[in-house]
Amino acid sequence: MYLDEAKDLMDKAIKHTGLEFNKIRAGKASPAMLDGLYVDYYGISTPLHQAATVNTSDARTIIIRPFEKKLISDIERAIINSDLGLNPQSDGEVVRLIIPPLTEERRRDLVKQVKNEGEAGKVSIRSIRKESNEELRKLLKDGVSEDDVKKAEEKVQQLTDAHISKIEQMVVDKEKEIMTV
Repeated sequence: MYLDEAKDLMDKAIKHTGLEFNKIRAGKASPAMLDGLYVDYYGISTPLHQAATVNTSDARTIIIRPFEKKLISDIERAIINSDLGLNPQSDGEVVRLIIPPLTEERRRDLVKQVKNEGEAGKVSIRSIRKESNEELRKLLKDGVSEDDVKKAEEKVQQLTDAHISKIEQMVVDKEKEIMTV
């Protein structure tokens, strides 16, 4: 039971890390870059993808088509106030985001950001390991044999190692993607 729960939590940590990586742009336009962007929609802070359709027209352009034209200025404001570093352009119908090519310095900054996100994912997995091991040690007080607890702890460690290596591979892959010109 504890192993299944630990595995589920570690899988979620990997999924979350992957979602964070998707938000880091690698010079290509991707609707996922705008995940986490909120716009004021009838007085309610709403995720952008619930107030507009977001598509890419080519490798460097994102097209945002709001469900209501009056949202265009709110969408532009949300993009400008975000940390995306993009300048929205609108024609009254849609908002266009042109993704500029990345400089070498910006690529290095993005790689640092990827490594930080990867480290955060690994820390999350290690904390899950710690919590699982604490739960397993509590079982000793309930009369479970020490050998069984040790075997379970070893399995938790194997899960931890496997998930950390997955995150390390994700970091390597994302770094290659960013550094490819």
